[in-house]
Amino acid sequence: MRQTGRQTRRAERRIPPTAAELAQVHDHTLAETAAREPDHDGFPEPAGPGPLAPRPEIGDSWARLRRLGLDPDAGAAAVHLSPAEIELRRRASGLEAVIPVLRETLVQPLDQTPLILAIADAEGHVLWQDGERTLRRSADRIGFLVGARWVEENVGTNGIAVALRTQRPMHVHSAEHYLRSHHSWTCVAAPVHDPGTGQLIGAVNLSGPAHSVRPYLLRLTATAARLAETELRAHRLESLHQLRTLAAPLLARVAGPALVVDGAGWTAAAAGLPPPTRLRLPAEGWGGAAVQWVPGLGECVLEPLADGWLVRPVRPPEEGGSGAPGAEQAEGARLRLDLRRADRPRLSVEGAAGGWSHTLSPRHAELLLLLATRRDGSTAAQLADALFGDPARTVTVRAELSRLRRYLGGLLAHRPYRFAEPVLVTVLGPDDPYDLLPSSSAPAVRRLRAGLAAGTVRLPGAPVPAPRGPRSAALPPAAPQPPASSAASWASVGPQARSASSETSA
Repeated sequence: MRQTGRQTRRAERRIPPTAAELAQVHDHTLAETAAREPDHDGFPEPAGPGPLAPRPEIGDSWARLRRLGLDPDAGAAAVHLSPAEIELRRRASGLEAVIPVLRETLVQPLDQTPLILAIADAEGHVLWQDGERTLRRSADRIGFLVGARWVEENVGTNGIAVALRTQRPMHVHSAEHYLRSHHSWTCVAAPVHDPGTGQLIGAVNLSGPAHSVRPYLLRLTATAARLAETELRAHRLESLHQLRTLAAPLLARVAGPALVVDGAGWTAAAAGLPPPTRLRLPAEGWGGAAVQWVPGLGECVLEPLADGWLVRPVRPPEEGGSGAPGAEQAEGARLRLDLRRADRPRLSVEGAAGGWSHTLSPRHAELLLLLATRRDGSTAAQLADALFGDPARTVTVRAELSRLRRYLGGLLAHRPYRFAEPVLVTVLGPDDPYDLLPSSSAPAVRRLRAGLAAGTVRLPGAPVPAPRGPRSAALPPAAPQPPASSAASWASVGPQARSASSETSA
């Protein structure tokens, strides 16, 4: 029986599984999954916790690769970039400026340790590699070389792919790799985000022989990724300072309130109104229209500058309000949560307040998904339990929802938290249910993935799926399945609702 006490968890961290134990988990899980497949139409649920079960992140990855049909003994056809494509991707990645810092941090202090440093872009292409020559020749034999696309679909579960999917530091050791040819390796990887936009731009990875694993490598790699982001932030602040120098004389000549922002929406200078730290730009960028609706400011006249935009509100904020949709503007509003791209969840709103869209942070994407699948509302405690498995973490939930209300305004109600009744909500999900917010480890999101894969729930606005396979023709028609947004289906996603009066403060 598995114990869950705090002392037991500490002991598990001090004594990690051996390579032989991991190999046993690997063989047992794949054999068990294959045996269950005929009864689950190819969509087995991840193995639950137990003595022979992989970590949740590894188990989710293995289940996904089994559904894709990847052979753990052969893998898939290798994908390699040409030298010209490698150079183009290096320049486009935004990581070239931080390579010297990463080499100084990770290669030079570890020159006596058999490790390979690899830097990949957001799509998993290995763009830089450094380390011991003999070890790099061994890595070449499994296809781990510059120009290779190191993603799960091609090379199975690995540090770079899992770090990019989950967007947090990850350690994949020995038989946690899906391909058996990788079981003699261990790798640690950490994602790197653009500090200006928050978007994932790549990953830092250290790989070496499984027998030489060191427990500090994951912390070291995560620190190096944060150092790279700090270096990128310094470059952005320098660019913002240059834009501020240009903006000062320009704003002095503009009549009325105005502000100058850079290409990512960060404010360089403002005149006549309290400067927001950052404007939320549409996900597809501001188009050719001279007047745009900007969350927080309302309708604004936009003029392009060399490295940003001059933004002038049509009405001063004190006359037009905050620029967030009011309750009366929720009537007929259409909200679309697009989660088809794992690395770029998008929110789009159309209504009386205007149309706009922008890229969401992972936490806001989780919250909006949970609200969309529970239209009758959730308390802060219920959302905390769904996100963290801990109903006491209401402070974090309320703080994030407060940030959401700044630009959703009357579209988002509270006591309990929910979308306003007139708002039409649609959620667009990926083809593979297990690609739904893959960076999320929230208990409710993991249950939702399993429910979508099993066909027991649907996302709000999703069409009714067609019957699968020849067996369906001989089966009697099933009872209509409620969408995930109905109260009837919430039991498979999260906790049951309490009455709205059970939480007196929002």
